[in-house]
Amino acid sequence: MNRAFRRTKIIATLGPACESPEMLEKLLLAGADVVRLNFSHGTAAEHRARAERVREIAAKLDRHVAILADLQGPKIRIARFKDDRKVHLRVGQRFDLDVALPDDQGDENQVGCCYEDLPRDVKAGDILLLNDGLVELRVESVQGTRVHCRVTVGGVLSNHKGINKQGGGLSAPALTDKDKEDLRTAVAIDADYLAISFPRSRADIDEARRLLREAGSDMGIVAKIERAEAIRDGVIEGIIDASDAIMVARGDLGVEIGDAQLPHEQKRLIRLARMRNKVAITATQMMESMISNPLPTRAEVSDVANAVIDGTDAVMLSAETAAGEFPDRAVAAMARVCLEAEKYPRERQSDHRLNERFERIDEAIALSAMYIANHLEVRAIGALTETGSTPLWMSRISSGIPIFALTSHEKTCRRVTLFRGVYPIFFDEKRISDHAVLNRAIAEEFLKRNLVDLDHRIILTKGDLSGHTGGTNALKIARITDVLAAAPENWRELCFNRDPAQPSESHER
Repeated sequence: MNRAFRRTKIIATLGPACESPEMLEKLLLAGADVVRLNFSHGTAAEHRARAERVREIAAKLDRHVAILADLQGPKIRIARFKDDRKVHLRVGQRFDLDVALPDDQGDENQVGCCYEDLPRDVKAGDILLLNDGLVELRVESVQGTRVHCRVTVGGVLSNHKGINKQGGGLSAPALTDKDKEDLRTAVAIDADYLAISFPRSRADIDEARRLLREAGSDMGIVAKIERAEAIRDGVIEGIIDASDAIMVARGDLGVEIGDAQLPHEQKRLIRLARMRNKVAITATQMMESMISNPLPTRAEVSDVANAVIDGTDAVMLSAETAAGEFPDRAVAAMARVCLEAEKYPRERQSDHRLNERFERIDEAIALSAMYIANHLEVRAIGALTETGSTPLWMSRISSGIPIFALTSHEKTCRRVTLFRGVYPIFFDEKRISDHAVLNRAIAEEFLKRNLVDLDHRIILTKGDLSGHTGGTNALKIARITDVLAAAPENWRELCFNRDPAQPSESHER
């Protein structure tokens, strides 16, 4: 058996281009592991319908697919121009931003702004970047509601373009009233992850966590790193610790910190997330040319490959799948690049957490399994898990060995689809008390799925008490043939305490 597993996960954004069930099925077959619902666009009813279609098609394909609900956040934008026309700003000319100007009265000299605190957040000498940095303004003075600027980089400006402050410092809260309503929608559709846009500190993530708990949800939180102040030492660590994952959102972040600094920060953020046992997602313009072209550029291929080599858990497609002409090809191209990049030789002699004291037995078991796997010929790792924590800890250590999360919880199956190198298998061990029988059930599950051969060695981790969170306390290393031989002949009857002729639910699923 020689089966290649793609370890890096792919997030595909849903939108008009993949609205039909046929195209959505193509996306999943091409390799999408997670789908993103972008709450900057669409209605609650549209997002609910998309989530339902995803779940229906995933069930048809016998796949586990997670849903990421991405909140819009406080996107700070200019208002509109008269007659919705575009204006061309020239270097050196005066151009003002006025939060009191009527919404549709912009012209060549001024435009309104939806962010009322802008005059309080800026001062003379600050640089404002509009339209993803394509237009640059220097603040000369602030008078009342009006921010007087001079154009330092000219260009075309149209309605509702975004505003960033170079170096960060705009004080808009991460969660708007719209976001709080969208959060409730995400809970109603049972999303697996919630992405928080523009968090400034850990407090923003803590607030989102509180709102989720009040709504009765324990979904994972993804912190989108988009502000310059968010990456400061001491701040970024707090954001990562409070989140389940971070997204290196390179669009707004790159505008605020400058394009030259972005590659370094991307690598640092991925490294910090993995060190702190959290998931890292790399996003924005990864294969943007595929919005209108059937193949990516060589630069895009290198960009995706470098993120994979850096250790990112997932790479994300935005407009490429939501609005592009070739959504399924974009996913297939990204999958192809990820597989090749994962062949790049990486050091597997890891010292991750070796100099730290372990407070939890399950974490010690998880990391021990990976150290053994990387120093011993092992074909697969099976982790019985309730919440997915054990396979998450395992996936923080570089390895080419697939980690299979065996769980009886559909939510956990979906949640682990975001973890690098982790693959979910629905497996109900609750009625299996005999360890030899349990091991055999897992071994036959692996054989049935063509994941191993009889002479392969595997690692299994589990707890003495099934159904208990944090109970992983045992690790077994064995060949498949030895596992099968250790179980009694009537293992099915022992397993389910019923007629052995009846099929095992965990085995047949």
